[in-house]
Parts: sequence; structure tokens; C-alpha cells
Amino acid sequence: MLKQQALLQKQQATVQNANCVVMVPPKEFAFNAETAKDNEFQHQVKESNEEIRRNAMQEFGTMVDELRQAGVQVVVFDYPLGEVETPDAVFPNNWFSTTLAGELYTFPMACNNRQQEVKPDALRETLEFAGRQVKSLDSLTSYLDIDAHLESTGVMVMDHPNRTIYAALSQRCDREVLEDYAERIGYERVVSFQTALPSGKPIYHTNVMMAIGENFCVICDEVIPEFERRFVIKSLAKDKQVISISLDQMNQFCGNILQLETVNGEKVIAMSQSAYDAFSPAQRVQLSSHGRLLPFNVQTIENIGGGSVRCMLGEVFLPSRARAL
Repeated sequence: MLKQQALLQKQQATVQNANCVVMVPPKEFAFNAETAKDNEFQHQVKESNEEIRRNAMQEFGTMVDELRQAGVQVVVFDYPLGEVETPDAVFPNNWFSTTLAGELYTFPMACNNRQQEVKPDALRETLEFAGRQVKSLDSLTSYLDIDAHLESTGVMVMDHPNRTIYAALSQRCDREVLEDYAERIGYERVVSFQTALPSGKPIYHTNVMMAIGENFCVICDEVIPEFERRFVIKSLAKDKQVISISLDQMNQFCGNILQLETVNGEKVIAMSQSAYDAFSPAQRVQLSSHGRLLPFNVQTIENIGGGSVRCMLGEVFLPSRARAL
């Protein structure tokens, strides 16, 4: 009975947009050879790691400041350096997720050096200090024992009001783990599909090819096989304005955007400057009808890390004790 009541509460309490995000400083940021094996968005550069990290930290700091000025609560999760460097720690949305019920989940990451990023106890302490309530911790990291992975909201794009998860299957998104997570959070529907880049490889993370807002979605549907594409688009179009982007636009991270709310309830859409510039004027008008556009220059991070603004934002849906920036 208690389990049924908890499930009912999860189903009833759904909102699409967070008004708080976790961001992690890129103090060990560098080209990650482990993740580059299946991430075609990463590029090696000639600059030294010292110069790369200086530029990345500057981009990070500016983004934090501007999000706070816009009215979004930003929780900076700093961490002590360990024996193993974590060059991709700036992308925390891949290893944790939160719910309105106060749950904090952690996930099985595909790459060894990214598994070092998973620090649930330290994150819980940081979130509680920031005025958020963590009522329970749950983890799917035991799936690492069978070499199965699910990289959180990197591979899962969530339609919260419809309790639906969209996910491009890959070595970072295992169907069994995906369906397990959906069941744990009480989401009734999982729309999983295949993708293929021109190289023939699948998309490494769903959130580089699609984003879902309250009343819109952005999707590079040309990377989905035709027989699955029609189903995915039909599902999204039921209650969303579908904004289709090209492969070239996806490569500029037009799919890697995130709708958020300010503490005053205003809708904003975070994206990189590269993505903003790559959207057509008509697409920018469409997006602007769903929230104020907030472009950030994260050129160093997205060029070397192969992820952009959305990857840098770990959404916090946890109950709040205080409304503070």
C-alpha cells in the first residue's frame, strides 16, 4: 500500500523545468581519450592543458554568473582532486538525477575515469547546504558488474508531464537499465530508438540530438532510421511544437539546449553561443516563444569535451527549503 501511494505521488507531481542546477568546475578539464572512442564531437587541440583549463574555467565562471543573474539557482559542486583525473567532470548531468519526491539517483558510467565523478554523499551534502532536501539515495551503479551502462540525462531526454523517457540506444544506454530506472521513478513509457551518424556509429548521448521543453522539442530526426523516426515524431508532436534541426546544426549543439525556470517562474532556454548562431532566424523566433534565450560562450568546453551547455547542467528537482540564488 505504501509503495502504491509513493508511486501515485510520483505520477501526480511532475513538472518539466527545474529552477535549480548543479554545475561542476572544469579544474581537471582536458581531452578525454577514453570517451573519444565513441564521441565524435570531441576534438584534440594544440594548446597546453594549463591553457585549456584556464579558458574552460573562465567560460564556466561566466556561465554560472549569467545564469544566476537570470534568476536560475546554481549550486556549484566542487570536489577534492583524487588519484584519477576526471577531465569530464564539467558534465555532471551524466552521473546523477533528482526527483520532486526528494530522490537522488546515481548511474553506471561507461568510462573508467568518468566513474570517478560519481560522489553521491558529497553531492547530497552540497545540495542540502544549498537548501534542497535529499530524502533518499538510490543507485544503478551495480549494473557495472555486468558491463551495462546508463548515463543519466545524457542518454535520457525526459518528458516529465507525460512520464515518458526518450532514449537513443548505444553502449552508454542499455535498454535493461533504462527500463529499470523508468520503473523506479514511476514513468510508464520509454521510447527507445536507434541512431546512425554518417560514420555509421550511433549518437553517443541522446541530448546532443534532441531536447524537450514544456511545449516544444528540438530534434535531429534525420539520424533516426525512417521506420522509427515516424513513431518518435508522432509521439512528440502530440503536445509539442517540433523544431527539426539538420545534422550540421546538431554538430553545432543545437540539440544540446535546456529549458529552465527562474525563481520567479520565468521560462529561459540555455544554449551555447555556437548553437544560438546555428539556429535559423525563424527557429530562434520559435524558441523565443517558449522562453528567453540565454546563449553562453563555451567554445573550449564543447570543442574539446564534445558536450555543450545542456551537458554542463545537472537539473535539481528536489524539494526546496529556501528560495535563494
